[in-house]
Amino acid sequence: MTTITAKSILASRHAVTGTVLHTILARYPLVIHAELMTHRVFSRNAASARAIPVAKLIADVEADPFVPLVWTKNERGMQGRDVLDKSEEMTARDWWSIAYEDAIVNAQYLAKTGAHKQIVNRLLAPFAHITVVISSTEWDGFLAQRDHADAEPHMQMLAKEIRNALDWADVQTLQPSEWHLPFVTEKDCSEHTDIGVVLQLEAMKVLSVARCASTSYKTVDGFDMTLDRAQEIYDKLLNADPIHASPFEHVARADEAVECAPCGYYYGNQDQHRNFTGFCQLRAMIEDER
Repeated sequence: MTTITAKSILASRHAVTGTVLHTILARYPLVIHAELMTHRVFSRNAASARAIPVAKLIADVEADPFVPLVWTKNERGMQGRDVLDKSEEMTARDWWSIAYEDAIVNAQYLAKTGAHKQIVNRLLAPFAHITVVISSTEWDGFLAQRDHADAEPHMQMLAKEIRNALDWADVQTLQPSEWHLPFVTEKDCSEHTDIGVVLQLEAMKVLSVARCASTSYKTVDGFDMTLDRAQEIYDKLLNADPIHASPFEHVARADEAVECAPCGYYYGNQDQHRNFTGFCQLRAMIEDER
């Protein structure tokens, strides 16, 4: 009950500038997701209540419901500091359990009316978790603000998990023009060597984009798929009107860089970095070609 985790999927250090692009897979209570969304330096794809079938989300909530880990007393301001005493907490937990059980039952009855899952699943939101892929080269601001005593307790726990994931990540070094490809394994690469270097790279981009996109309909970790299935998803995203572009942000190329004192580095394709530093987003490249 109540999952707050973060793990490194891929970390890539720019060989010239030393900037590191991290892709993190996090799972945490949906109620704190809005706070993470305020950090504009993040590229992210998240599980969507509009995409997950009602029965699947109910099963996920039943298996892993969000129950507050910290029960603080009401007081002025945004942050509760004093905790409820034992009897008060037990009563609060009872009311939370009643609300949770009612939400499950009401969602089941609402689903029987034929209402779409994007409506029904809203009833489950207070008790649901969300799985999110996050990519960024800038983490200091988030950690300073959220791994802090004044942060909401569950967000503070998430920030600590993310800090640990960043600190312990295995970091590969990319030369300019080499690619950051989350969810692509050495096995994936070895299975597609027969199509040539150029086509192999394009295939790995397709796999990476599709697996990042799969967070929209998955409730738990699990991003395996064939290249054929990945191509279907990739093409659907690319050919949508408008393009469903966010999954393309996690796939990025180390940019050409020349040291330029005292201003740091001059990059060959600065406009394609978007919210990254030193890495060109595939999304930007595709949009520039349109």
